[in-house]
Amino acid sequence: MEAKKKILIRIGSLRHGGAEKVLVTFLKNLSPEKYEIDLLLNLYSGKYLKDVPSWVNIYYLNKGEMITTNRPQDIPEKTFRVIYQKILKKFPKLLYRYILPNKKYDIEFAAIHGISDEILNSPIKSSKKIVWIHNDLSNVSGYTEEKLKKFFEFDKILVISNKINELFLSLADSEIEMQKIARIYNPIDVKEIINLAKKTAEISKKEGIKTFVSIGTVFPQKGFDRLLRVHRRLIDEGYQHNLWIVGDGYDFPNIQKLFHELKVEETAKLIGFKENPYPYFVQADYYILSSRYEGYPTVLFEAMVLAKPIIATDVSGVREILNDGELGYIIPNDEDDIYNGMKYFLENQQQAENYTKIIQSKSLPFELKNAVESIEKHF
Repeated sequence: MEAKKKILIRIGSLRHGGAEKVLVTFLKNLSPEKYEIDLLLNLYSGKYLKDVPSWVNIYYLNKGEMITTNRPQDIPEKTFRVIYQKILKKFPKLLYRYILPNKKYDIEFAAIHGISDEILNSPIKSSKKIVWIHNDLSNVSGYTEEKLKKFFEFDKILVISNKINELFLSLADSEIEMQKIARIYNPIDVKEIINLAKKTAEISKKEGIKTFVSIGTVFPQKGFDRLLRVHRRLIDEGYQHNLWIVGDGYDFPNIQKLFHELKVEETAKLIGFKENPYPYFVQADYYILSSRYEGYPTVLFEAMVLAKPIIATDVSGVREILNDGELGYIIPNDEDDIYNGMKYFLENQQQAENYTKIIQSKSLPFELKNAVESIEKHF
């Protein structure tokens, strides 16, 4: 019998984000007969912890929830975490000696781009090193061409969209570097989504009022600020509708402040984090993606599984997922165009419903088993 491959996977935490969800879905579909996996978290926290298969060994640098405030009582713990993690990053041999007890790995895998330096600095020089890139880094502050080229130090660069693939191909200086780039698909568990969507949402849409829903971690990237401003503008012009934003994140206090400043308490809801967001898809009429940038917004696949008409800004991955606009309404990445897109659906409800019919008639462009195998083959 072939020896199990020993793999170290690193990620910040297992909070409620797309990359974290995809990683756990991937782990749940691997065989414990083939792999021995250690999962190292910077912070032992997040909704997906409970979903990690029992055969995966979990290690961590710090325990507790993410600290997103600067309250005086939080500063000592926050400072300790930062200093402790910086020391382990600078002196990785300490990490591999005391937290990962002298383990040797065949593969070391950065499950998000933000943990890439930690994998590249590993004292284990013989391991195959892989990074999984979920974002279009050409739009992310601080990612200069020089910094992006550093990813070619990995043996494999897994990218989740054609746009990210094209970005790295344009940066490659040789055939060897080009061969390091692999376009893969994020695994989506369709059966799980359909089953979870049957649960009851805590709120119901108002009869006769069209409702838009947007779901995601509350970061500036997601554009929830411009979504709220557009909502207010449409209400002021007499376009009656409701808006639900489902999610939490470090930018939530700013979004909440804007929510009250715009006085949209009667027509919009900040629902916060939900363990199971899918019933809110079902209740709503339309799904809207207002992101400023993305890598490959798998939330659109989830909306398609539940046959929701989609409006989405033209960010990385959207044209692939929506088949250049056949499966949803793609708008320019601008606040005025979010306004025009929502107004278009409110004025052309039949056209919005046509998207549902097209989605229901199509074979969706992903499949759990194939997606898992597309990643696994690089092991």
